[in-house]
Formats: sequence, C-alpha cells, structure tokens
Amino acid sequence: MNSDKTYLRIIAAAIVAVIMAACASMGRPEGGPRDEEPPVFMGSTPAPGALDVKSNKITIRFNENVQVSDPLTKVVISPAQVTTPLITAAGKNIVVELRDTLIPNTTYTVDFSDAIKDLNEGNVIDGFSFAFSTGPYIDTLQISGMVLQASNLEPAQGMLVGVYSNLADSAISTLPMERITKTNQLGQFTIRNLKEGTYRLFALKDNNRDWHWDRSEDVAFMDVTVSPGVSNINVSDTLKAVDGSDSIVERISAVYTPDDVLLTWFNEDYKAQYMLRNDRVDRNRLSFLFNAPSDTFPEITIANGLYEGRKLTDFAVLNAVATRDTLEYWLTDSVLIKQDSLLVSARYLRTDTSDNLSWTTDTLKMFIRSSAKKPNDSKKKKKDEEKDEPEINFLNFRNRSSSLEVYQELQFFASQPITSIDKSMIKLEERVDTEWVELEPPVFVCRDSLKPLNYVAEYEWIPGSKYRLTVDSAAVVGVYGEWNNTTKAEFTVRDEEEYSVLDFTISGVEGPAFVELLTQNDKPVFSESVVDGHAVFKHLLPKVYYARLIVDADSNGVYTEGSLSLNRQPEEVYYYPKKINIRKKWNVEQSWNVTEMPLDQQKPFDIKKNKPKTNGADVNKPDDEEEEEDEFMIPGSAADRLNNSGNSTRRSGNSRLRQNGSNRRAL
Repeated sequence: MNSDKTYLRIIAAAIVAVIMAACASMGRPEGGPRDEEPPVFMGSTPAPGALDVKSNKITIRFNENVQVSDPLTKVVISPAQVTTPLITAAGKNIVVELRDTLIPNTTYTVDFSDAIKDLNEGNVIDGFSFAFSTGPYIDTLQISGMVLQASNLEPAQGMLVGVYSNLADSAISTLPMERITKTNQLGQFTIRNLKEGTYRLFALKDNNRDWHWDRSEDVAFMDVTVSPGVSNINVSDTLKAVDGSDSIVERISAVYTPDDVLLTWFNEDYKAQYMLRNDRVDRNRLSFLFNAPSDTFPEITIANGLYEGRKLTDFAVLNAVATRDTLEYWLTDSVLIKQDSLLVSARYLRTDTSDNLSWTTDTLKMFIRSSAKKPNDSKKKKKDEEKDEPEINFLNFRNRSSSLEVYQELQFFASQPITSIDKSMIKLEERVDTEWVELEPPVFVCRDSLKPLNYVAEYEWIPGSKYRLTVDSAAVVGVYGEWNNTTKAEFTVRDEEEYSVLDFTISGVEGPAFVELLTQNDKPVFSESVVDGHAVFKHLLPKVYYARLIVDADSNGVYTEGSLSLNRQPEEVYYYPKKINIRKKWNVEQSWNVTEMPLDQQKPFDIKKNKPKTNGADVNKPDDEEEEEDEFMIPGSAADRLNNSGNSTRRSGNSRLRQNGSNRRAL
C-alpha cells in the first residue's frame, strides 16, 4: 500500500510540474534583436532598366512583407500620369499598374520616395526608384539638390520638383512638368532618367495635381538653366577577408551633376482682387473689405443728393490698414450722417476673367443697420427720463501701456478721429521719494495718417522711475464734438540693470541687411539693421533667443517674398546656428559669418518644425545638440567661432549643399 501511495504522489507531482511548466511557457518567446533593416530589393518584372517594355504592369519583389504608405501623395511617376495609377502591396510584392497609354521611346521612372517600408517594424527605404524604357535605350542623367522654405530655411517635405526642356517663361503655368520627383523628409531630391539637354528647374506644391504652377501655389525656381552631365571617378573600397585582413579595391563610379542645387520656395500670396463686403456700420461709419491687398485706393464718390459727384474723402476721415484691403470712412458731414441711406459709386481694381487687374465701378446702396429693441430698453428710457441731467457720451482715449520699457513710447487709442488735443490739460509726474514731481508733459501725435485713431508720445524716460499721467476732462475732442473723461495711468519704467546688450559682428554678406531675434517658436521679437558690420540689440531681457539675418535687397526693412511672375527671387535668409542664452547684465560681442555653415545645417534643431522622423523618432539631430547647453557667451567677451565650415552660395548651379543623412537608392 505504501508503494502505491508513493507511486501516486510521484504521478501527482509530475502532473503539477507539467502544468507549471506550461504556465511558465505561456506568452511570446524571445524573437531575437529588433529588425532595423529596410526591405531589400530582390527582383522585378520587368527588370530594372529593361528596354522595349510593352506591359503597363510592374511587379517589384522584396525579401520580406512590405507596405506602401500614402502612395497617392508620395509616389510620383515620370512622365506625369493623367489617370491616377494603381499602386498596391501584396505580401513581399509591390504592384504598379499604369492606366495611361505608354508613350513610345520614353524612359519611365517610378519614384517611391520614402513610401516603401517593411510590414512589421516600418523600416523605410528612402529614395527607392524604378526605371524602364518603352524604346531601345534608357535615359540615365540626374539632377540632385535640396528645397528649403525661403523665409525660415525649413526643409520642404514632399514637394514636387520637376524640369522643362521648353524654356519659355509660360511653361510652368501652362504645361505639365516633363520629369518629376518629390523631396524626402530632409528636403532632398533627385530627378532621374533625364535626357541630355538644357532644362529649367522648379519646385512646386501642386495642390490640384495638374503638374504645373497656379499662382496661389508655393513655388521655387532657378535663375539659370541646368544641363545635367555625368563623369567617371576612381573610388577605393575596403574589403575584409574571412581571416580579418583588409584589402583595397579600385573601381569606377559615375558622378552625376549638378548634385548640389538649392531651391528656396515662397508663395506670391496671390488672391483675386474684388470687393468682399461693404457695410454702413452705423450712421457715422462706412466700411469696405476687399479680398486682396492693393497698391491703390478705390475712388469712392457720393452718387446722390446734395454732394453728388463729390469724393467721399471730402466729407470723411479714412482709417485703413497698410495693405489697403480694409477701409473705414468716418463721416464728418452732418447732412450725410442724418441720411438713412447713402448711394455711393466705388471705382476699384478688380481681377477679370483673364486674371488681370482692370478698373470696375459698382453703385452701392448703404443703409443704416436696423437693430432689434433690447428687452430693457423701455425701462432704461424711463430711467433716463427721470434723471435731472442727460447722460454724456464720452470719447474714449485709453492707454495701451500698462508698463514701459526704457525705449518704449506711450500709446493711446481713440474711439473716433480726433480734432484737437490740449497739451496744457495733460500732466506728467515722476515719483521722487514719496512725492510726485511735475514734469514737462509729452506731446501726442498721430504718426500714420492712415491710422487716425492711434496716437503715440515719445519721451526720454528715466530707467527705474515711476510715472503718473493725467489727461484732464475735455483735453481731447473728437470729430463729433465729444470729449474724453478724466483718465489717469501709473506705470514704472524698467531699470537699466535688468537689460543686456548683444552685439553681432556680421561678415559674409554685402548690401543692406537686418537681424531678427526670435522666440523658441521662430517668431521675431526684435529687429535691428546691420550698420557698419554690426547689429546691436541694447535692451534684451534674460531669455533664450535665436537669430536670423535677412539680406534686405529692396531696403524696405521687412522680408520680401519672391515673385515668379516678376522673375524675382525671395530675399536671402541665414540663421545663427545656436541658441543665444542671454543673462542679466550681460554685454556680449558675437562674431557671425553667415556663410560659414551650409544653409541646410544653419537652423537650430530646437526651432526646426519639419523634423524628419524614422519609426517615430527625430533623426538628423546633431550629436552635440542632444546634451549641449549652448551657453556659449561669456560676459564682456566674444564667443568662440563656429567649428563647422563650408560655403553656401544661393540660387545658382554652383551652390554648394552638403546632403546629410541620405540613404538614397536607385535602380
């Protein structure tokens, strides 16, 4: 019996062990290291570079299961297809079916950009392309380069780049591009399988997929024509034997040029010109809104009544924006103000059916808006009747400055155009110890005739002092006879001890230029002209800044976009390649050679928006930026010069552009 019990115990223990082992083995077994290699091309039908191809169907095979992401956007085919091709992935194969009839004696290129990736880990093949010919030869020349946004040097991702052998200026706006590709995540491109010849090169954000430029689309262009070529050079490869020894093998390699083209894209901000809206806001105001900026004011005349044929500006004050697309007329004549409806004739520039500006005239009836009676209007009226004195409508003249920097001026906004400001009724005081000491009052002026509601007063403030401004009642009188109520404002001017000074010594650029200091959002906060090779910022608060320089070709003090219509390139932009960590009471001199580093490497990674991603991670980030604090400035001394060097000449076939991080492959 004991032996039977012992036997049963052994059986039970064995069962428990099997169950525990089974439980322990549940779950996914280790599969080895993560796959980080992109799919490998194994073959195709037709073969790469095949001649006399007749079939519209292409099958490309890889060594593992693959997928094609966003083929309608990323995959481009040259010549451009009128009918959208069908591109699918099935297992280890990618199938492309061309739905247009094949053109005889033509080289076809299917450029996948970064659309192909493996199915499991998403490892991308960047720059994969496939070519074949419907004739007895295949074209093999190439043009390579990069596209950046002109105003901020952001890499242009997924932008169409193409060529025309037709050198006419009208080709880009009337004909489809002849050979095309798209930029990758770094803004790089290669147009493949070109014939020998001379081309014009363009980049385009082709929103409507018609393969040519419409005036509202982003565009970049070369000033000069491009002639692709090829040369052979000797290349040394190092081979490692089984026993670990190295050997050097010489081979011939083809170099295709140009391979360093730089295109900078812009938008003409073109909009058709027409009147969007006109309105009589109240008895005193007429407003006109146009769809696009204009260099010319409309001609508005009164079309009825006593003043028929007279200009509206004879009886109104104009309040407008600089772009002349938003206009507000404040009526000053009581006869016009009392009329419930006005008839005006507006003559203005309008875009016609030929896309040209021509003068047109509209006759407009402008009525007072009818306002619904508010629920408490009757009670309010009764309450007003009970008052001994009528309610006074004061003109609003309000201060826009709650605190001031030492360089700032007082800013005031009026609720209607002003006819007079009595300086004797304005008092400025400074706090000295516990007493207020009266000073010479500031003089308010309207600096911009197109902005009659905006007033400023310059003053030489004492840093760190506290001020009190009093504007007495009736000191300011408006065009409708209304006056201001008494207003008081107290403010403190920041102390000089809180500021720092940054002095850029600029080299590598000629002609007018200005430097902008930027926030971490790449937005300008300060701007200073380059004078005698220096851009000096005198009143900086402790903060992290970035900087860019703009070559001010038209000397207007602001960045000017390009114009393909006028064959004008956008103004050149350069970035200081590091962040600038300003601290309190610093006086810093910093040298900046704007051409010392290639353009595509200048913009600091921290403020770059179009950051390339691979498997969800940012790539191409400089190693030294991952941990470097970048506090390169030492109080009272110049910073170290940049370690990297190179040249970047803008907008020509000789522009030097280093292409980093590229894993471009062609078949």
